[in-house]
Amino acid sequence: MVCVRSYRPDDLPALYDICLRTGDNGADGTHLYEDHRIIGEIFAAPYGVLLPQYAFVAEDDQGVAGYILGAPDTRAFEARLEAEWWPALRERYADPVDAPARTRTREQWDAHHIHHPPANPQAVVDAAPAHLHIDLLPRLQGKGMGRQLMDAFLATVGGRAHLGCQAPNVRAQRFYEAYGFRRLEGVPPKSVVWMAIG
Repeated sequence: MVCVRSYRPDDLPALYDICLRTGDNGADGTHLYEDHRIIGEIFAAPYGVLLPQYAFVAEDDQGVAGYILGAPDTRAFEARLEAEWWPALRERYADPVDAPARTRTREQWDAHHIHHPPANPQAVVDAAPAHLHIDLLPRLQGKGMGRQLMDAFLATVGGRAHLGCQAPNVRAQRFYEAYGFRRLEGVPPKSVVWMAIG
């Protein structure tokens, strides 16, 4: 049996693990990192820690294997990250400012993100102020869990949200479109497909 339930603080290690194991455009990103926490420090943990009321997980008999995380007000969350989340991480991770962009590893790019977090494009926030991240390990994919997680999250934010998906992750884009998300055309960067619903 698989259930979707509200996030609990003891789920935090699972958020880090799932984020890493889906961190290569939906595939296992473990091989891309020496530090297995850094990707989760950006895309998973801050939501569980700072906005647990908007976090839901999918759990089977082996444990938590999927999540949906997000914020109802993207701009307010960006400000909260700057005040409460990034400062401690900037002490832990060096800014790779001396590494040329063309030679940076994924880990270095994530460290750059921590020191220079990009704001979501205004056109995307205008389309839907809330945003989300959703990831499922392979054992829960194709079983309707993504839809259940999406239903749970969207119910908490009034049915409107946006997301950014890496362009090569076409499987995820097909799921989002089948659920009802629409593409937001012409929003940079080209490496990200921005989508919204509601």
